[in-house]
Order: sequence, then structure tokens, then C-alpha cells
Amino acid sequence: MRTLSPLTLLLLAAGAIVSISMGVRHGFGFFLPPMTQAFGWTRETFALALGLQNLVWGATQPFAGAFADRHGPGKVLLAGGLLYVLGLVLMTVSSTGWLLSGSAGLLLGLALSCTTYSVVFCVIVRAVPDALRSSAMGITAAAGSFGQFMMVPIERGLIDSLGWVPALLILAGMAAALLPLAAPMARAYRNAPPVPAATGSIWQGMVASFAQAWQQRSFRLLMAGYFVCGFQVVFIGVHLPAYLRDHGLAGGVASMALALIGLFNIGGTYTAGKLGGRYPKPYLLAGIYFARSVVIVAFLLAPLSSVSVGLFAAAIGFLWLSTVPLTNGVIVSLFGVRNLGMLSGAVFFSHQVGSFLGVWLGGLIYDRTGSYDIVWGMAIALGLMAAAANLPVKEVPVAAAGAQA
Repeated sequence: MRTLSPLTLLLLAAGAIVSISMGVRHGFGFFLPPMTQAFGWTRETFALALGLQNLVWGATQPFAGAFADRHGPGKVLLAGGLLYVLGLVLMTVSSTGWLLSGSAGLLLGLALSCTTYSVVFCVIVRAVPDALRSSAMGITAAAGSFGQFMMVPIERGLIDSLGWVPALLILAGMAAALLPLAAPMARAYRNAPPVPAATGSIWQGMVASFAQAWQQRSFRLLMAGYFVCGFQVVFIGVHLPAYLRDHGLAGGVASMALALIGLFNIGGTYTAGKLGGRYPKPYLLAGIYFARSVVIVAFLLAPLSSVSVGLFAAAIGFLWLSTVPLTNGVIVSLFGVRNLGMLSGAVFFSHQVGSFLGVWLGGLIYDRTGSYDIVWGMAIALGLMAAAANLPVKEVPVAAAGAQA
């Protein structure tokens, strides 16, 4: 029997981790209607909890990444898996907005910071040869997209057939599968070629690395673009089901839309990773953000139907997480692999600030105006700004660039 290569085993483990972690969270929008109805909440209450989740995820991601850079991903992934299970279980008894913010917001935000791209990529960039690195990150990001494609209809089906409480408990059982996947990731980290060891405390290393990175104009522009990415994808992911229901489309259309986003995202992230190894990544990022704005405009102008929703989902899905391998690839080009977990986490914090505003403002503005029109307009304008911000980004290593700021 032919044994799998270490690289294949690494990519399978990394893909499974992000597939579960990203897949479960992408279906949270389906819990908005039943939970708000059960507890008499406004949409803002639910949206604020998920906004807090994204904010906590982003704020703690640099610390999870820095710990994984220094000591490997094993303990980080184990902690994340346990927090994921606990947060989903406690969501079932979160009868107030504050309790929901603690379970779905704080605990799941911490869980996601330990089980997603920054932690996983810090292993991949060390263990995978440079020529294959962009493709490997694209494959891993595509696995997260497959998780969305797989989990969205499952979550919808669980809620419809069993109710939202049993659905959350079953998802907690699925999240427990993250725990045994920590072992192969830790082994790949130990077997990877060594890099120069960091000195001083983790906190000192984080401060020094971020201070060096912040001096680079390209790093700041990259953060600005990633802010927009977070705003767009989380607003659409959480509020699209409610938006479609408000316009009289059946719940199955929303499920189909989110599943199509996940399906086409598989091809989009893989393609972005492949192209990132051949063409300038900043130009590819600029094109993605511009295309997102064009797709949203076309969706809003077209007559709303199941066909137009499907076309929108396919187009926006292809662009959904395609920014992930490209953004992390630019960071590696600028600063190398040693501190990728921390620096990727720092850029991701900007993404999550955008995510918080996208999901929270979606709920807040809807409750105030009865419409999502203002937030759709913000998503379009921000996409154009992100396209302009990425064009001047340079992929010149900092050591060779001198004073680039």
C-alpha cells in the first residue's frame, strides 16, 4: 500500500482544520431568525454578538499566531478545539444578548483565532518549499471554502428538521474533530527546516516585529485592503439570508446561495494561490476588490430572483477568500516566514474590525431604516477603495528595500 507523503498529510490535516472551523461559522446566519424569534431580540442583538466574535477573533489572532510561531501549533489548536465545543454548547442556553455575546462572541472568537489561517499557515510556510508555497496556501484556503459548501446545507437542514438547539449540539460534536488534528500539524512543525530562533519574550517579539512591519507603507496598505475584505464577506455571509427572506424568497434560496459561495470559493482560492506564484499579488488583490464591487452593483440592479441570486453567489464566491493566500503571500515576500503567524494575525485584526462593522452595521442600520441599502452602498465604495490601496503595494523584502515607508 502506497503511503502518503509528508506534504500531502500536512495539507490534508491543514485543510480539514480550516474546513471544519470555517465551515461551521459560515452557517451562523441561519440561526439569526430562530434565535431572535425565540428570545424576542432585534437583529442588532444577534449581529452584535457575531460582530464581537469577529472582533475577538481578530484581536487575539496575533497572540495565537505568535505562540504558534514560537512553540508550534499543537497546544494552540487543542485550546481552539475545546473553546469551539464549549462556545457552541453554551449558545444553546444563551437567552440574553449578553450571554450570546459571551458564547457566540467571546468563546467562539477565541476558538477561531486558534484554528484558522494564521496558525495553520505558520506551519505551511515552514514545511513547504518556496516554489510550492503560494499553491499550498491556496489549497488550504480552498479547503475552508469546501467546509462552507459542505456545512451550510447541513446546518440549514439540521435547523429545519431538528430545531436550532439540537443543531448547535451536533455542530459542537463536529467541532470536537479539531482535537485529534492538532497532532499531525505539531509533527509537521517539528520536522520543518529550522529558522533562526526568536529572542526575548513573546510580547517583546510581537512588539518589535509589528513595529518593523508598520514602518512599511505596503504593510499598512495591505491592512487597509483586508479591512474591506472583512466588511464585505461577513456582512454578506450573515445578512444575505435575511435580505432574501425580506424580499420574499424562500429559505432554500439563501441556503443555495451560501452553498454556491462556498463551492465557487474552492476554485477561486485555488486559482488565486496558483496565480500568486506567477503574477504580482498586489495587482491580483486590486482586481479582486474591484470585481467584488462590480458584482454587488450588478446584483442590486438586476431583478431579484433565484437565478440572479445564484449568479451573484457564484461570482462573489469565486472572489470570497481568494484574498487569503495572496495577502499572506505578500507578508511572506516582505518579512519572511519566521513571524508569519503574528504578522498574518495583525493584518487579520484589520480584517476582523471590518467584519465587526459589516455585521453590526448591517443589523443596526436595518433596525433603524428597515433596509440594507446603505450597507450595500458602503460595501461597494469600500471595494473600490481597497482596489486603489493595493495597487501601490510592493513585494520587495524589507531587508532589501531599505527605508520603504
